[in-house]
Amino acid sequence: MNVRRNTILLAVAMAVYSSVLQLVAAVSSITFVLVTGIEGLLGLGPAIFLVASGLAAVPAGRLMDRLGRKPVILGGYVMSSTGCCLTALATNLESAPILLLGFLLTGAANGIALLIRTAAGDMYPPERRARGISYVLFGSVFGAILGPAVFGPLFSDRELDAAALTVPWLAAAGISLIALVVVSLVRPDPREIALHFARDDGPPPPAAPLGEILRRPGVRPAMVAALASFSVMVSVMNLTGYVVVDHHQHHQSDVFPIIGAHVLGMYALVLFVGALIDRIGRPVALAAGLLVMGASTIGLLWFESVPATAVLLFGLGVGWNVSFVAATAQMVDLTNVSERGRLIGFNDQLAAFLGAGLALLGGFALDSIGVAALAIGATVLVALPVFGLTPGVTTRGAVPD
Repeated sequence: MNVRRNTILLAVAMAVYSSVLQLVAAVSSITFVLVTGIEGLLGLGPAIFLVASGLAAVPAGRLMDRLGRKPVILGGYVMSSTGCCLTALATNLESAPILLLGFLLTGAANGIALLIRTAAGDMYPPERRARGISYVLFGSVFGAILGPAVFGPLFSDRELDAAALTVPWLAAAGISLIALVVVSLVRPDPREIALHFARDDGPPPPAAPLGEILRRPGVRPAMVAALASFSVMVSVMNLTGYVVVDHHQHHQSDVFPIIGAHVLGMYALVLFVGALIDRIGRPVALAAGLLVMGASTIGLLWFESVPATAVLLFGLGVGWNVSFVAATAQMVDLTNVSERGRLIGFNDQLAAFLGAGLALLGGFALDSIGVAALAIGATVLVALPVFGLTPGVTTRGAVPD
């Protein structure tokens, strides 16, 4: 069934496209401020991305269940390239309406690209599912190197203004097309592989309504942990660029090594993490990941140097990786092949909306109060869901395909 070949291709696509995500994280706030001239709402740029990502997640997930994983992912990369081109045009013309459209398209594309983990979960049986997801996510390790290598020199020794952002956004558009070509080589569609597993176990059950899926034991704890993990990670990551440049007075080019360290933390240990989650169980891994994230975000109170901030963002990425893979594996465990896209899409929608709210609130708090508000608020949010997790519960293979 070409599982190994498909896994490698999806991992390569993740490697390529993660560099685009790094650019979004590093300069979306700055791009919005420089083009619109509005500094008080610096979190609005990332918030637009996240809202668009959330709005795209549910319909994209449902389309994946109906049409397959590959066509939807390909459409996402087309949207990404178009959105990045429009954003580049907006920085050159200093046009807020064009910037808004570019942000919306790129954000929607990011929401679709995240659903690639559904394809990864399709191709592996329950006892190896976390490892299968981790194999695909591991590609982003190379993206952590590619992002600073591509975008760092484009900002080096340049005065930061709107026009200076045109070429980086155009480069991101080209990178999105490379990811599209890579995914076009995936055969068969991962959904077909999952259906093959299902046929071995008998006729697949009909898809349950979303409300019924949400009432299954283990689904809501996994979603709450995933919501806290993703929303805090993405809001802190997107606001770090502004913290480093404006509050700590570092150069814009210093943002990329920090974001690169964060992406490296998100994915460098993913192969080990996947095997560990399969061994210790999903709830324990969820709690451990959230606690690591909390330790990293509270550290922003005391450390301001570029190396120290990079270490903290690396830790934030590691904690997110553990909780994210565990939550995804648990949600895939608890759904059959015709339900996974809609559940994970719904989860991603809520996470994106929450992340957008946190980015807006965090940007306002950062501008009005300072870094302490961002650090303490993020730490509380990732620590609270730990109390709702039950280590003795296991969900592995709870809903057979």
